[in-house]
Amino acid sequence: MTITIAMAGKGGTGKTSLASLIIRYLLRHNAVPILAVDADANANLAWSLGLTVKQTIGSVLADFNDVKMGIPPGMTKEAYLNLKLNGAVVESKNVDLLTMGRGEGAGCYCFPNNVLKEFIDKLAVNYRFLVMDNEAGLEHLSRRTTENVDELIIVSNHSVKGVRTIGNILDLIKELKLNVKRQSIVINQAPGPLDPMIVAGLEELGVGADAVIPMDSLIADYDLQQKPLTDLPDTSPAVRAVDGLMEKLLATRRADRERG
Repeated sequence: MTITIAMAGKGGTGKTSLASLIIRYLLRHNAVPILAVDADANANLAWSLGLTVKQTIGSVLADFNDVKMGIPPGMTKEAYLNLKLNGAVVESKNVDLLTMGRGEGAGCYCFPNNVLKEFIDKLAVNYRFLVMDNEAGLEHLSRRTTENVDELIIVSNHSVKGVRTIGNILDLIKELKLNVKRQSIVINQAPGPLDPMIVAGLEELGVGADAVIPMDSLIADYDLQQKPLTDLPDTSPAVRAVDGLMEKLLATRRADRERG
């Protein structure tokens, strides 16, 4: 059964880097195959994984709208679109990538999101893990892009605004009755021990930090050198922290299975 891990949080909190380091952990522990999904219209996950995207869900849909009257005889619109969507999957050893890209029209991402959901459901059964990097804010939650999730990683940077966004996300999950089996709070890009204001903000929400990912200059260095974050060394502080988070999450899942 596919295990789905999805990111949520405000912009600038390092969700893409965190998703990349989660994928790095899974690759290093042979927890494959993996389907990586970049559900952010401002797609960056491919760069962090060292992959090249030639087509996105958005571009496939735009092309389909232009040529749908020229669909080959005997082929339905659904079959033709499904064929084109499969062509948008970037395949590599142990990890494949699907990228949402731009929307159907200016400022419109609703239709691509709906298509993405349906297409992911069909693809996911072929993979051991699905790791989804979502756009900033709460729109993907209200559109139910992030639905039926095993592990929702709610990411904040070391800021009070980020912690407030955690509260908004937690409220929205309850309001929409989303099928999220478990959620984890991650404070990313921490300059050191958590500031008392951050701790107090989390306590006010009734939660604690499940992981604190330290500021890591290697991530910025790899970005400047255009090197994939999956190649970061084991000595990277961020890698060590994410590895610890994943060990905790997978150990909890094993314990749940044994009890259940």
